[in-house]
Amino acid sequence: MAEAKKPFDELELLKEWQASADLKPALYDHLRKWVPRIYCHKEESNPKEEEEEQVQRQLLRPLEYFLFGEDPDEGVKKLKQGNSSSQLCGRVFKEGETVYSCRDCAIDPTCVLCMDCFQESVHKSHRYKMHASSGGGFCDCGDVEAWKIGPCCSKHDPEAATAMVTNECTLEPELCQRIEMLFRVLLNYFTYFMDWAEGRQLFALLKPEEKDNTYFCMLYNDEHHSYDHVIYTLQRSVNCDQAEAQTHTALIDKEGRRAVKKGSLESCQQAKDLIKYNSEHISLQPLRVEVLHSTVVAHQTFALRLGCWFQKIIGYSVGFRQAFCRVALEPNTEQTNVCCISRLMLLDAKLYKGARKIVHELIFCSILMETEFKRLFAIEFTKLYKDLQHNFIDDDHERSISITALSVQIFTVPTLARYLIEETNVITRIVNTVMALLMEHLDVNNRFFFLGYNSDKFSRIQVIFHDLRYILISIPSIWSCKLRKQFKEGFNAFLGLLKCMQGMEEVVRQFGQHIAVEPEWEAGFALQIQLRHILTMFQDWCASDHKILLEAFRDCHKVLQQCNNQPFRREASDYYMCKQILYLRPYKVSQEPVSIHLPLSRLLAGLYVLICKNGLFEQLFDKEYYDFSNLVEHPLRCVVLAAQVLAEMWRRNGLSLVSQVYYYQDVRCREEMYDKDILMLQIAASRMDANHFLMLLLIRFELLSYFNEGYSIRDHVPWNRLAEEMLYLLIIIVGERYVPGVTDVTKEDVTMREVIHLLCIEPMAHSSLVKGLPDNESHETGLESVIDKVATFKKPGVSGHGLYEVKREYLVQFNPFFYHYSRSQHSKAEESQKKRRVHDGADKALRPPVPPPFCPAFSSIVHLLCCDILVYILRRLLQRAAEEKSNLWSEIMIQRALHLIGQALLEEKSQLEESASGEVTFDFSLKARRVEHNKSLFLFLSKMKGVRSLETQKDMITWLLQMFEIVKCLREKSSPTTSMSMETSKPEESAQDKEKAERKRKAEAARLHRQKIMAQMSAMQKNFIESNKMLYDNMPESGIHGEPVLSTESPTEQKELCIAIGPQRGSTPAEREVLTCILCQEEQEVASQAPAMVLTACVQRSTVLTQCRGKMPSSSGNDKETSYPLFMPPELAVGTHTGSCGHVMHATCWQKYFEAVQNTSRNRLHAELIIDLENGEYLCPLCKSLCNTVVPLIPLEPLVFNYENAEIIGQHLTLTRWIHILEARIKGLQSNMQDNDCDMENINNSAAMLHGESQTDFRAILSYGVQEPRKLSNGIVEMLSVCGTTVHRVGLQTVPNELCPCVPLMAWNTCAFTIQAIENILLEEDKPLFGSLQNRQLAGLKATVQFSAAQRIIIPQAVIQRHFTEMLAVLLPAISGKNIPSILEVDFFHLLVGLVLSLPSLYQEETVDLQPSAVSSAYNHLHILHLVTMAHVLQVLILATDLPVVVGDEETEEARAAAELHTLVSQHTGRRLPDVGGSSVAERVKTGIESFLRCTALFFSCLTGVRPPEELYCTSVSCRGQMEALCSYLALPSNVFQLFQEHKDTVAPLLHRWCSSPAITKALRGKIQTVRYPRTRNQLIDLPEDYSTLLNQASHFKCPKSADDERKHPTLCLFCGTMLCSQSSCCYSQLEGEDVGACTAHAATCGAGVGMFLRVRECEIVLMASKTRGSTYPAPYLDDYGETDPHLGRGNPLHLCPERYRKLKQMWQQHCILEEIARSLELVNVMFAFDWQML
Repeated sequence: MAEAKKPFDELELLKEWQASADLKPALYDHLRKWVPRIYCHKEESNPKEEEEEQVQRQLLRPLEYFLFGEDPDEGVKKLKQGNSSSQLCGRVFKEGETVYSCRDCAIDPTCVLCMDCFQESVHKSHRYKMHASSGGGFCDCGDVEAWKIGPCCSKHDPEAATAMVTNECTLEPELCQRIEMLFRVLLNYFTYFMDWAEGRQLFALLKPEEKDNTYFCMLYNDEHHSYDHVIYTLQRSVNCDQAEAQTHTALIDKEGRRAVKKGSLESCQQAKDLIKYNSEHISLQPLRVEVLHSTVVAHQTFALRLGCWFQKIIGYSVGFRQAFCRVALEPNTEQTNVCCISRLMLLDAKLYKGARKIVHELIFCSILMETEFKRLFAIEFTKLYKDLQHNFIDDDHERSISITALSVQIFTVPTLARYLIEETNVITRIVNTVMALLMEHLDVNNRFFFLGYNSDKFSRIQVIFHDLRYILISIPSIWSCKLRKQFKEGFNAFLGLLKCMQGMEEVVRQFGQHIAVEPEWEAGFALQIQLRHILTMFQDWCASDHKILLEAFRDCHKVLQQCNNQPFRREASDYYMCKQILYLRPYKVSQEPVSIHLPLSRLLAGLYVLICKNGLFEQLFDKEYYDFSNLVEHPLRCVVLAAQVLAEMWRRNGLSLVSQVYYYQDVRCREEMYDKDILMLQIAASRMDANHFLMLLLIRFELLSYFNEGYSIRDHVPWNRLAEEMLYLLIIIVGERYVPGVTDVTKEDVTMREVIHLLCIEPMAHSSLVKGLPDNESHETGLESVIDKVATFKKPGVSGHGLYEVKREYLVQFNPFFYHYSRSQHSKAEESQKKRRVHDGADKALRPPVPPPFCPAFSSIVHLLCCDILVYILRRLLQRAAEEKSNLWSEIMIQRALHLIGQALLEEKSQLEESASGEVTFDFSLKARRVEHNKSLFLFLSKMKGVRSLETQKDMITWLLQMFEIVKCLREKSSPTTSMSMETSKPEESAQDKEKAERKRKAEAARLHRQKIMAQMSAMQKNFIESNKMLYDNMPESGIHGEPVLSTESPTEQKELCIAIGPQRGSTPAEREVLTCILCQEEQEVASQAPAMVLTACVQRSTVLTQCRGKMPSSSGNDKETSYPLFMPPELAVGTHTGSCGHVMHATCWQKYFEAVQNTSRNRLHAELIIDLENGEYLCPLCKSLCNTVVPLIPLEPLVFNYENAEIIGQHLTLTRWIHILEARIKGLQSNMQDNDCDMENINNSAAMLHGESQTDFRAILSYGVQEPRKLSNGIVEMLSVCGTTVHRVGLQTVPNELCPCVPLMAWNTCAFTIQAIENILLEEDKPLFGSLQNRQLAGLKATVQFSAAQRIIIPQAVIQRHFTEMLAVLLPAISGKNIPSILEVDFFHLLVGLVLSLPSLYQEETVDLQPSAVSSAYNHLHILHLVTMAHVLQVLILATDLPVVVGDEETEEARAAAELHTLVSQHTGRRLPDVGGSSVAERVKTGIESFLRCTALFFSCLTGVRPPEELYCTSVSCRGQMEALCSYLALPSNVFQLFQEHKDTVAPLLHRWCSSPAITKALRGKIQTVRYPRTRNQLIDLPEDYSTLLNQASHFKCPKSADDERKHPTLCLFCGTMLCSQSSCCYSQLEGEDVGACTAHAATCGAGVGMFLRVRECEIVLMASKTRGSTYPAPYLDDYGETDPHLGRGNPLHLCPERYRKLKQMWQQHCILEEIARSLELVNVMFAFDWQML
């Protein structure tokens, strides 16, 4: 009935609202009644679902009725019929969501696509980048201004028009009127409560009728207090426990605020005061707390709900969206004539996180989706820009949740950006905003000075520069007068900012003592880094219009002239050198202030080059007005400063100045700093007289008198280094011409040269090249366009990354003095290229490359190379070196001088070859040969060939002398031709040929000498071996395990040696094994009575072989409800693996080492992350592998088998007789035990009845051969106990207890499981069973088997006898006991190992220690194996339910026997099955038991030492041959069904007993889960080839325990494929009483504590070993350049590398994850521990 009345009530309310003249009072009255009732008076226990249902029914549904004028469902249907889908996607990105940008088609890097749109777009096949969104943006799919091609994906109307237009509103007038009316009232309501301040009174229309004294104490989020601070404050202030405080804190951080107390006004006010008091003691700033009335809180909550409702409603129709935009942007006449959106923007900094999120999403889905309204919003945003940024600076929240982040959605739209420049002068607004915020940092000279700046505030100010970059992204193709005017105004404002930076933070050289406090410098360079792209973009804008370019240059020069930084303090004077006079004002960088920040000078240099490039130099009137010696002054000072710092003249100024010089030349800053300074020097060199320019350089370098003949100084080192730097600068000024505008080169040529020089250092990865190249505003380096031209790519292997190597034809461009090399790079490149030239048979001379010719405006620079002063300087340097009298020279100086000479000769040669008339003014060679006072440069150069200290420069000098001859020949010929050039180069070639031949002769002589020495050493070795043959014969073989051993025995004897058990078993050869301790380096023979030697080992739980992933057995060995560890279930749910690195120590040495490790590691920072000291972990001393125990080495006893005795015993000891003897022995031992606590029933009398014979004497077992047990030294026995205890503790996760009866069981289990794991690896890698194991694996396996076999020596025999009896009861049901599993519930290989290793305990007598003889053991092994094999065959057969039906008769005896057995089993189990093919049964059985037989062969090989047959050493033998070899080695018939026929009388009753078990009946009916054979071999999950597919899966991942859309960390388990929500409190769970993350909890069940996870959004592997240990590992996904991309930092497309994924799989299958984690943590110095258990 209530449902029937509901429409009537809503219609009544609808009529009431429609009838009212003003909707606001009526609507507010309804909200006044219902909002407090729903949100204030609700019960605490009411779930969220009930509250939402009431909101829908009582509040939102009536609003929708009024909106549509009818049932909302009907109204929505009508709207959808008339609406088309939107062309724009508009998906709002969450933080961490993966977004895509097309490098080929995007207008700028901010244009991105969401995952779904990208998958359906054309850009998927382009060059794209992917990265994690910081939140706050939306998908640009459908925006034609964002993409060059393919603006729409296939889902967003690909047939749409080519303009971003939307349909006009087609709503009915009445509907349109109603919706605007409703939106207007609700938006005002929404804004009113968003703008609420504490203490304000409610509107009269909203005041509740009943007064309520309920208040809430609201605590708000901030970024000043940590989680722990807030939790502590809440516990102290509102009396809540820690769990409640943690919940409050998590929700406050997520939503922005939360009510932490509800009560009266007084109690809430008290809580507020306490919170402020307690938080202020922790941090200087108290937490923000407000006391709000419950009604206000209710309305605020509903206002937020309205925000979501708005999004829903406007999504119904374009008309609704446009109506909302109109209302939101219309001025509010009731208040300040400001629209609602403007009010909300101004309120943004005051809003808490949840409210901000709603407001931003509302703007995204409405205003930003409509072109016209987006323009209006942009105008409003720009008008409020300064206020919004000031609010953001004062705020403490991240920019991603600030309204200022919306600038990227506005300023990056090209048409909108240009409109804002023209109409709102946005460039000036942005620059003025920055200036206003930085005003406090101006000094008295109106320059920035950042001493004591607020780093947080400054980092927020830097964000504003992003907006300036966004505005300048798109360069206009057409300039209007208005655009010119406004851009010029903005450019001049920007010049004002640069003026404040020009000369800021001057430094003065410190004398006497070191500087006391390092000055602040990071802020200035942070500002420079932010401006580097903006400066380039301003220059690009200027270059696009000639008029703007000329005006910008003049304005920049004008502002530069106004700067007063670093003024001259003395009057000008004359300087003389080489008959040249320079009138200059003195200034010394080493004594006076100097600044590294000169953005105006550098901008002027950039504009000058653009003017020259565009051919506008002639239009630059008043060229004489520009004093280039003055313009170059400050850049030259900066270059000199860098040179003096490198010469260590400023050491007392501390590291701050060294860091500044580093960044000055670093790739991040050099384009707009160092490179522009060099450019200004080149400009000055081109406009000044060459001699005057060189004098200017010498004066500023303070080297004018350095080159005088009589100059001397005591401390010559710094001045020598300064002279080196000056020569280097000259090389750069003359030789560095790869700048567009300086020479006719393109940007591609520049990038190509950079790449060539980077690759000349060494082969590099793509990412290293990208880091070494400067990027543009789009974060592109241009590398892809040139890399394939200049380099070849070498693909990576299983590790490492792909490398690029420079092509040989481009090595001629190598310049050893490339100006972007650092010191270390210069040394590496020089050494690398010299080695290459020697390898190629060439000389070591690194000649200067031939540079491209200068453009006309810069062509006069080359005159520096032939001016009088340079020739004088070079002559003076060579004279000092040739005469070796002065200390004012160095080899580096000479090297650079020779390079300058080479540059000059190449320039002269080039001009001579190009000049047709023969008139060449460049006369360096003539001046070099000119003799003055019996001295000339050429003469000194010739003398230098004999200077010993310059031996390394000999090749270069030789080349220069040859170049002099070539130039001389060219000058003597009026028309030099190519043929003449070739003739003149013949002396050079002949000299080179002679030197090459000489080097070749010496190399050949050295080779013959080495060959003679090696032959003599080989002969000596052979003689030594012959004379010590006996010693070598007794040494153990050290070759590859499993190599065939040559034998002199007969074929029959050879064959007998290849049987491991039974009467024909081979003998165990006597081997003497001498090993070296890795600690003390002493050798010792491994012997049973010698001091113990041990093998390092690591015991760990494993699920590598599990058939039921995620299910863990009980960890208690005493659990009565489980048979583990006595019986391993066939699922192998969790096993215990023992591995070793193969390194050997004395037991005593190991004990000392272990004690030392414990003592030293306790004091190491975060040592617990690497090794668990409490559980006995340590790192191998040699290879640093993780270990937690040692396995004692026990040698095999040599054995010569007595075949005659074995044959006699075999006639009596049949399987039936053997069973009788065992049963009698067990019964006799039990009857003789007086204090036996074994809870086992007596032997059933039916045992005798089963075989129809009387009871046999229980000592009959001794009559078939006994011997004394093996004696072991005390050290070995002690180590056996140590290892056994560790295996027991780790395997069962229990406390150490060496007396526990489960200790031997766990030893046998780890032996069996380790063998199974190794067999699995061998089969997986398609390797032979024997001969392919690594040495460490084989050594560890042998030691583990012998350790397990020796358990009977240290464990009481009664315990082992009890275990044997219980295990035998599985095979012999007559031996009954409690909880004995059926044959389907046991892993038979584990059972076999346990029975074989425990059976010798039956030979124990009360007074005498005995063990079976070799013959007895052989028969025991044989009969146990036969019984177990038959049981396993039956196990396989019962579970084989999908055998094919037989058609026709059987062909072979094996097939007939298989069919008979299958029929018999079917009868015993009661299954009515159709006849099946015997051959298929036989094939299924052989396939099912193959793994068992392979493991058994490995086991008996290690136990007995009998060599397997050759067929098991290779994979070329057929499967049938392998099976026959296995059966032969294990003394089994190749037709295993013969076992049932040979022992028919014995097996028949056993078959009946085995098959009649209730567990088998349940399994056949499907009531219990069973394992089929062969078992499934576990693999890591299949990963998609394209990584974007994984990202797509992660984007659709929903946390199973959380309904919100906050950022998650989807993490994929590579073992089982489960997607987990990691690092999130929503998925915390309890593990062993502690909170752990989803990955840790999952690893505990899926991998027994070991985990391998792929963090999808971070693109990295996480390896976990326990709750507290883990490490990261490279993901198996590589980009096209063979590199991984952790955290998607580069964002290149990624593809699966099968080899690397295979390596991960091997790491898992070989149980190396713990080892990898330990190695990783050992290599990395962990300062701050990561909380792995919360992952």
